[in-house]
Amino acid sequence: MIINNVRLVLENEVVSGSLEFRDERISSFSETSSQQPGALDGEGAWLLPGLVELHTDNLDKFFTPRPKVDWPAHSAMSSHDALMVSSGITTVLDAIGVGDVRDGGHRLDNLSKMIDAIRDTNRKGLNRAEHLLHLRCELPHPTTASLFEALMGTPELALVSLMDHSPGQRQYASLTKYREYYQGKYQLNDAEMDQFEHDQLTLAAAWSQPNRETIAGLCREHGIAIASHDDATAAHVEESHAAGSRIAEFPTTLEAARASRYRNMQVLMGAPNIVRGGSHSGNVAAWELAASGLLNILSSDYYPASLLDAAFRLAQDARNSLGMAQAIALVTCNPARALGLFDRGVIAEGCRADLVLAHTAHGYPHVRHVWSKGRQVY
Repeated sequence: MIINNVRLVLENEVVSGSLEFRDERISSFSETSSQQPGALDGEGAWLLPGLVELHTDNLDKFFTPRPKVDWPAHSAMSSHDALMVSSGITTVLDAIGVGDVRDGGHRLDNLSKMIDAIRDTNRKGLNRAEHLLHLRCELPHPTTASLFEALMGTPELALVSLMDHSPGQRQYASLTKYREYYQGKYQLNDAEMDQFEHDQLTLAAAWSQPNRETIAGLCREHGIAIASHDDATAAHVEESHAAGSRIAEFPTTLEAARASRYRNMQVLMGAPNIVRGGSHSGNVAAWELAASGLLNILSSDYYPASLLDAAFRLAQDARNSLGMAQAIALVTCNPARALGLFDRGVIAEGCRADLVLAHTAHGYPHVRHVWSKGRQVY
């Protein structure tokens, strides 16, 4: 397969030319046009490595499209996978919450249903993107550590994040923001919210630290990558670094991002934060970290199409020094390398032919075609 007349987004530069792949791998690329008949005319579009997504809870939306509605597993997985590839994502870590009592993360059968769907569709070759597993461990719950131990042997497990969403912590240092979010999410009146807040504080006092130590120890013992989550202070970062975190997910302040960089942790921020121009929770804006040279990775989090959109926006933002190659690296080679996936995320000979052909129209990128391991999937 030859793709002609494209702007190749390489690791450190953009060049015009052509690319050839065969047997699932990139075989060559050139700064000249191919003269071979049958080459696909890219019409001057961007040819990027397939995007690598480390944290998306998008799968939940298809398994539970409405409250109290459980959707058939294979149908849910197929719809989720289709949205991933149409967004240019060829490697996705599906983030599944462990220990969130309200959302069913306290039950092994509920978690196993989603994990089994990922594994079964992978095994049967039904998925167009490669799906791996990210376990989001909510620390302030008594079931979290035992559930994690039951799931940690899953072959697809690639990342574990240690989370604490109790009131007054990290993302919810503002109790007002905490109450606004959970009252809206669970439709709680003031009295119910008071009880919910009290319960969460009680659970956090009893379980957050023991669960952090247990789960982090198991991850270190078995070589599973760890990510922090919503660190707000230098002290939080020191705690995360001591636990073995190599990725800093969604630091909420400039202080935490700087401390994470000092500790050589890869700083990951949400692509929706870029697209919307700031954090919906009132935390530090991702563009500020980019402007300060503190941004390493973007994640689509809750909106898959934001990943490519955000990278293009950053490449055009005069407030930072990122060119197109550096901006695309935030969603390709940087997340891949953070997990030790050195066979993807770059356009280079011998790497996987995970590729995205994207046009820009009216200032926005549009995915035209996607290849996963050399197979056209979109």
